Amino acid sequence: MKISIVGTGYVGLITGLSLALLGHQVICVDSDQNKISKINNGYSPFYEPGMDKLLKKEVAKKFLQATNNLERSILESSVTIIAVGTPTIKNKIDLSYIKVAARQIGEALAKSKKYHVVAVKSTVLPGVTERLVKPILEKYSKKKVGNNFGICMNPEFLREGCAIEDALHPDRIVIGQIDEKSGKEFAKIYKKVSAPKIFTNLWTAEMTKYSANALLATLISFSNEIARIAEQTGKVDIVDVWQGVHLDRRLSPYYGNKRIKPGILNYIFSGCGYGGSCFPKDIQALATFAKELGNPAPLLNSVININKTQPHRLVLLLKKALGENLKQKKIAVLGLAFKPNTDDVRQSPAFPIISQLISQGAKAIVHDPMAYQKTIPEQLNNPSVILAKSTEEAIKNADAVILVTAWKEYLKLSPHFFKKSMKLPIVIDGRRVYDKASFLQAGILYKGVGL
Repeated sequence: MKISIVGTGYVGLITGLSLALLGHQVICVDSDQNKISKINNGYSPFYEPGMDKLLKKEVAKKFLQATNNLERSILESSVTIIAVGTPTIKNKIDLSYIKVAARQIGEALAKSKKYHVVAVKSTVLPGVTERLVKPILEKYSKKKVGNNFGICMNPEFLREGCAIEDALHPDRIVIGQIDEKSGKEFAKIYKKVSAPKIFTNLWTAEMTKYSANALLATLISFSNEIARIAEQTGKVDIVDVWQGVHLDRRLSPYYGNKRIKPGILNYIFSGCGYGGSCFPKDIQALATFAKELGNPAPLLNSVININKTQPHRLVLLLKKALGENLKQKKIAVLGLAFKPNTDDVRQSPAFPIISQLISQGAKAIVHDPMAYQKTIPEQLNNPSVILAKSTEEAIKNADAVILVTAWKEYLKLSPHFFKKSMKLPIVIDGRRVYDKASFLQAGILYKGVGL
């Protein structure tokens, strides 16, 4: 099939690449000429493991191309996927890009003589596809859904850092359909994918995405609240707590004689809090949506509040180790990306930590292997923030180290490495990835979340 994708951000380009790898002809549409040029030369505008190699291959085979000509793309294809951004403004989802995309697609459909399916993959609240996208498409195409074109809602469940694998081998495919014909035609793009396919209405598909993200975010905030209680006792180690919890057979069942460790256990673990382009905006948007429906959503708001304050806990741990006065102290911050294997720094817990450090007179020596290789985040434009070129440079003569992102290169660092390089061997483990016993035995003042 020939498929057009509107938007070449993370979701749009990953989706386009995966569909090309499945044998479809994919046209990625964007208004950013710089992005278009990069993609057509086989380079991704963002970092994702293995992305450039696969992209070069599909571009060379002419299975994937990028253009700014939306009309031509739609007229040449039978399916169009909307994958534009839905940022949060004043705690509400901003649908500006969705509206523009729907209007332009509608105008192109007015010139099309064949049946065409438009699918929304952008994360939108329940009702947006039916109440907003559908009327715009009908208005500008001068056609009626059902007869001349179909509408679907197909949420994405990609994890940054392993998104290509997720796209090619999904756990499930959720297809919200305005009618059976729309869903049947759209499902053809996943003909080679063996994952379970759930056909439902548009509203339910939209809600499924938000519910999945809300559950995972809730597990993270729950884990961090328990860690706070553990810290206040002075006797409890949260790592041991979660080991005991995880071994419950309802969480990690046996398969034959082997115990299975489901991936969801990674979310029942304490750390700096969640970040990225999805969880923060989606949970906030869902809470606001619930409030508008007359539901104050106390659980969702607690999840949000716990996450907002969690980075502050690392600064408190730092002060317990180093003292209340941070003026002129040199603090190494390891990790800017909100998680390893991505260069995405959106809503990263590193930024509130850095902000608190410099507001209290400290110097933040920051390192991340990927996050500022292409562009420097504006939050780092401060004379009290120094970007280190290596881990060694970051921690040299540092008064303390705060680990924020669990990059593999940081996990390999030994207690000896810290002790020989730092002015004061103080390590604040924001992800609880280091072996507490070996660090303490080496004479390092080790503190971590939930300890």
